[in-house]
Amino acid sequence: MTSVKDLRVDEAPTAEAPGAGRFAFTDDYSVFDWGKMPDAIPRKGASLCTMGAFNFERLESEGVPTHYRGVLDSTGDDSSPNGRAGSTATRESGDVVALDDADEAPTEMAVDLVNVPDLPFADGSYDYDAFYADAGSNYVVPLEIVFRNTVPVGSSLRSRGTPADYGLDAEEWPDEPVALDDPVVEFSTKFEEQDRYLTRSEADRIAGDADVDALESLALDVNRVVTDRAEEAGFAHQDGKIECAAIGGDLVVADVVGTFDENRFSYDGQQVSKEVVRQYYKRHDPAWVDAVSAAKADADERGVADWRDLCEEAPDPLPGDVVTAVAEMYQAGTNAYTGGEWFDAPAIADAVDAVRDL
Repeated sequence: MTSVKDLRVDEAPTAEAPGAGRFAFTDDYSVFDWGKMPDAIPRKGASLCTMGAFNFERLESEGVPTHYRGVLDSTGDDSSPNGRAGSTATRESGDVVALDDADEAPTEMAVDLVNVPDLPFADGSYDYDAFYADAGSNYVVPLEIVFRNTVPVGSSLRSRGTPADYGLDAEEWPDEPVALDDPVVEFSTKFEEQDRYLTRSEADRIAGDADVDALESLALDVNRVVTDRAEEAGFAHQDGKIECAAIGGDLVVADVVGTFDENRFSYDGQQVSKEVVRQYYKRHDPAWVDAVSAAKADADERGVADWRDLCEEAPDPLPGDVVTAVAEMYQAGTNAYTGGEWFDAPAIADAVDAVRDL
């Protein structure tokens, strides 16, 4: 499905009805749209699955519709090492349960499945009419809806506008995160080889029958729920994104939400998200980062979709100590955000200090 999680289909969706399946989260990671990187981050998949399930259940409790159905219990044992009460009924390995009833940090999430039609590319452009012709009434909306509470260092928004464009009293972007008075919502493509930000009218056209105002409203609901929880746990929630599915005319939040890959969080002024790895590569492997940018620009000029074949560099693996520090950041961050002890990890403050100077 993606470079960091696999899709397992239990019941295929049809044009008229959703199906059922599972996301299997791996320890792989991706930065700069590269796809699977040359190494892995231990327990990252379990961290993302746990945090995503936690957020989905909070969204459902507040009436925000999602495609989430639960997590797969790995052992079926009623005793939980996380101090959580197990189910009173006997469970078997592979049962779908609420997160609180899981015996350990899960790596698989059960979800409703919808159609993901092909998005043809020809003559330098994508054919969204063909996409919707095969979509039926149950499909992934081919957009990502991005919300921003702050403009952190490294945010792509800085390259697309000045502070004044977003209501800030400054001529240039400072070298630290900037808080926004109100969240900014943007739309970008989902299935194109290179993500690109869209005007609202472009997003409305690509959204098909989905209403962009409704998509924005869902994004703001997710942002509110995640931001509130982040503050309770001592984090600052900087930005994030959602993906949505249309099921019989209704919009639901899909994919996974509120994790350290989909969103940017900070703790005590330090990034606690995939941004740590992005910035590490910018500092320590700039030749590859620059080659990625050049290949994307070259692909645009040539009117081709796949820029990776044009990239003249490949990323270096992360050093072992960096892998360890990042793995502990994911695990400690998930413990702190969820208020549980899913992982044998350092305290969040110690994990943050370890990645601060990478």
